[in-house]
Amino acid sequence: MRVDAGEILRLVLNRLDDMKAEDILTIDLRDKSSIGDYMVVSSGRSQRHVGSVADRIVEDLHELGVPAHVEGAPHCDWVLIDAGDVIVHVFRPEVRAFYNLEKMWLASRSARRAS
Repeated sequence: MRVDAGEILRLVLNRLDDMKAEDILTIDLRDKSSIGDYMVVSSGRSQRHVGSVADRIVEDLHELGVPAHVEGAPHCDWVLIDAGDVIVHVFRPEVRAFYNLEKMWLASRSARRAS
């Protein structure tokens, strides 16, 4: 059974909230890019927090049967989780500010901050 992007997104956003990730931004990519349906950008307070958040998301995805490819986990300054239709970035705040990854997407109305 294939899990749809909306269900993956809900799982990711719930886990980010549960793990106290900060400044969560969801970007709708459906009409903008073929890399996925959604991109989620968030921050953790420290390397340990970034790693813990990423680990829990990956565990939840695996339990749901969604394969995930992870980059950046050894250092945990910036962890990327590619869950196919949903791409998740968890940054330390300083690293997020440096790369400002979401800047190109914020001009679009499809980006929204989680409440």
